[in-house]
Amino acid sequence: MAETAPGATALLVMEEARRPDVYPPEVLAGIDRLVDRQGPPLTREQLDERPEALRRAEILLTGWGAPVLDEAFLARAPALRAVLVAAGSVRHMTTPAFWRRGIPIVSAAAANATPVAEFALAQILLGLKQAHRLSREVAAARRFPREVEVPGAYRSRVGLLGLGHIGRLVADHLGRFDVEILATDPLTDADSAREMGVRLVDVEELFATCHVVSLHAPLLPETRGAVGARLLTSLAPGATLINTARGALIDEEALAEVLRARPDLTAVLDVTHPEPPAPDSPLYALPNVLLTPHVAGALGRECHRLGLLVRDELERFLRGHPLRHAIDPARAASLA
Repeated sequence: MAETAPGATALLVMEEARRPDVYPPEVLAGIDRLVDRQGPPLTREQLDERPEALRRAEILLTGWGAPVLDEAFLARAPALRAVLVAAGSVRHMTTPAFWRRGIPIVSAAAANATPVAEFALAQILLGLKQAHRLSREVAAARRFPREVEVPGAYRSRVGLLGLGHIGRLVADHLGRFDVEILATDPLTDADSAREMGVRLVDVEELFATCHVVSLHAPLLPETRGAVGARLLTSLAPGATLINTARGALIDEEALAEVLRARPDLTAVLDVTHPEPPAPDSPLYALPNVLLTPHVAGALGRECHRLGLLVRDELERFLRGHPLRHAIDPARAASLA
């Protein structure tokens, strides 16, 4: 994009540990060609000690560790015109007071969706080969089975619970394979699903008939614990359940009970509730659970995508062009 002369004032506030990955020098250099950044970057805690730093800020640049945009914050930021978040969800930082101000807020959820969808795709393909189940059975028996029967990635069924940013991207990836893609999503109509190569079904059919079920739903009051004993028990023989969304979508007590009774099943859990699990959680000991420490989302250099998205959106905002990743207040609650 072409350079613009700095004029608007901006303040960068986010946690220090991940800031160099999200806003590496080349991204900050691009931002500094667009705005007059006010002082060094701050953490949320440092901002609490220096509230006067907000007085002139027209643009808040942030990411993980963002400040809460409540009445007190807004009172200290009378010039604020835009908030750009180099992270996924904005639910934890937005308040009714913020939405009443009508200030545009950008989320980098689309950039964070890329590595999550890649991780989910990898686990789906492994699940269709039942690689995790076979691996533990081989280790336990100390021999290879005489015959191996797995669904494979040919005309098998993959179920997606949720078709938001990540669910749609996973569906797009899966479209390159010869599999049937089923999904449950109350906000997607059948025609839109067909355009994605997806067939909408109810959640009961999704769990009972798919060889792999991957969770991509937001965490809302109605989805908390929604994946419980009934759905888990209905999973097909040898099925794999993947969760890269939110741990609280699953009733983990019920999950542990079902997995104890069904050694044929595999649960790939990149998220849990709480996170990490309590030290005495059965999830650590169950052989048919694969636990990863929330690694599906952007890590290391993958985080550069988030900062680049913010930089590009910042230029669009300053030029008066439509923002591509602004959050619709009506949909904010669904961006878990």
